[in-house]
Amino acid sequence: MIQTDILIIGAGPTGLFTVFEAGLLKLRCHLIDALPQQGGQCSEIYPKKPIYDIPAYPEILAGDLTDKLMEQIKQFEPGFTLGERAETIEKQEDGNFIVTTNKGTKHQAPVVAIAGGLGSFEPRKPPIPGIADYEDKGVEYMIKEPELYRDKDVVIAGGGDSALDWSIFLTDIAKSVTLVHRRNEFRGALDSVDKVQELKDAGKINLVTPAEVKGIVGENSVEGVLIEQKDKEQYTLKCDHFIPLFGLSPKLGPIANWGLEIEKNAIKVNNALDYQTNIPGIYAIGDVNTYPGKLKLILCGFHEATLMCQSAFQRIFPDKKYVMKYTTVGGIDGFDGTRKEAPKAVVKKIE
Repeated sequence: MIQTDILIIGAGPTGLFTVFEAGLLKLRCHLIDALPQQGGQCSEIYPKKPIYDIPAYPEILAGDLTDKLMEQIKQFEPGFTLGERAETIEKQEDGNFIVTTNKGTKHQAPVVAIAGGLGSFEPRKPPIPGIADYEDKGVEYMIKEPELYRDKDVVIAGGGDSALDWSIFLTDIAKSVTLVHRRNEFRGALDSVDKVQELKDAGKINLVTPAEVKGIVGENSVEGVLIEQKDKEQYTLKCDHFIPLFGLSPKLGPIANWGLEIEKNAIKVNNALDYQTNIPGIYAIGDVNTYPGKLKLILCGFHEATLMCQSAFQRIFPDKKYVMKYTTVGGIDGFDGTRKEAPKAVVKKIE
């Protein structure tokens, strides 16, 4: 059983910043995310796309924003359960909640903060007959352990950032990498497209366009894929792994069955006070919530996380009074023993 003060569902920007605000209040956090890494959409969907409305950053890449947030919260030592989806929630007699993931990992906390963005992301699966029979037997929709592909023949399908970036990354690990896309044009960062072109010219990536994977070959696991390419007859390309990367579809998922008040696939909250849901002790912050005047912006999620943590502190310590101090005055004490503070003024006599 993983125990913490605030259990955060979702490790996107809002969830990560919650760790910082909670840390200022001496509250520990643990985060659950269905994706294999932190950052939510910023890491999985558009890591190399610029964001222009983050305060103090005229422009910052989504992936870099995740890195900065991880650096900011490092001293508060958050825990992570990644690659697992929050499945069920139970309220205990003592007021604590137990959240269990789809893989059976249990977490206990007096406060749950749902920061799931647009919901749990589920991969968009291509309409290939029998593909479900090969899942976890050579078909993967997300790359969680790159070493799985060491010295293997890998076929990746897709034309976006994920397909381009993973094709580049796996060239140093896999025996061979083939990238299949139904168009000659790719929708991704220009430097990624240029890098794939460079690797193709060097013979390190086999590029098959315009083409589609139409079938999978193999008895008990993937042994190859059926390729349908323009002006060519369908043929079999031998491989050990087939990775279709066609993006992720956001869904509220099992959270929709937790008894929360839902409106248009979002969780209704009390925005007049603390972004609490209709269930005391469960909050919803960021893009996953809704209230009059709601704006789905990262900076709004940061604001909601700040107020939510204040309310969480009062819930956990009803008899304590928290006096807010500006970080420039009080400094920041990390759970790892580190301290950040402004340089003290030097006292010197003027004669």
